[in-house]
Amino acid sequence: MALECLLLTGDSALLSTIRAKFSEQGIELLVRKDAASAIEFSERRHLDGFVIDCDDVPQGKEALRSIPANPANKQSVMLAIVNGRTSVSEAFELGANFVLAKPIQDGRICAVLDTAVPKMEREHRRYFRHPIDLPIELQLYTGQSFRAKMQNISEGGFAIRTSETLPEGVLSVQFDLPSIEPETLRGRAVVVWASASIAGLRFLYLEPHCRTGFQAWLDSMEAQLRFRESAPDSRMCSQNS
Repeated sequence: MALECLLLTGDSALLSTIRAKFSEQGIELLVRKDAASAIEFSERRHLDGFVIDCDDVPQGKEALRSIPANPANKQSVMLAIVNGRTSVSEAFELGANFVLAKPIQDGRICAVLDTAVPKMEREHRRYFRHPIDLPIELQLYTGQSFRAKMQNISEGGFAIRTSETLPEGVLSVQFDLPSIEPETLRGRAVVVWASASIAGLRFLYLEPHCRTGFQAWLDSMEAQLRFRESAPDSRMCSQNS
């Protein structure tokens, strides 16, 4: 569940600095040297953050503007690196959450990461999809309802497997949260992508009385995942002791 960020730069000094500081935070870094490939990648994958070298990569400012326009990365943290041609205010207007000027000073980037990393972690939890196998009921605006199988879920949405053709627009959804005392979650969602048999939906609304139980369920799945990820390390420590 490591955080993932993309760095757009051809500057070896910047790459070295960002890689070292992000590694200290346990952040996995993907690197692209041209704006077109960074934009294309952002259209296919969600990432928790982006570092954009605005002035020393051709079309760098276009990448800073375009990437947050993609729904998958609308809430991702954007760190702009400027070098004299882009002003700090312009970088913020283009979509940056944070701006640093070259040459990058260790103190400044550490201060930025102190604020940015918690934001990335919240975005990661919001987007991270837990695999799940649950029946879900969906109701169309016409009143017609049908059942499907949920494949994964996050704080922000879920994917289902269905033979139905889902229409554009808002759907009512409900499913039972697995627990000792089952609770039915009810809300509304909208289809954001669809293939032949799988569709992805984004939550628009959850009924207020469902939100606490839903968040507790997600927290429990995250805790279980963290335990499974740490288990090999724990066994290794036991073997070495």
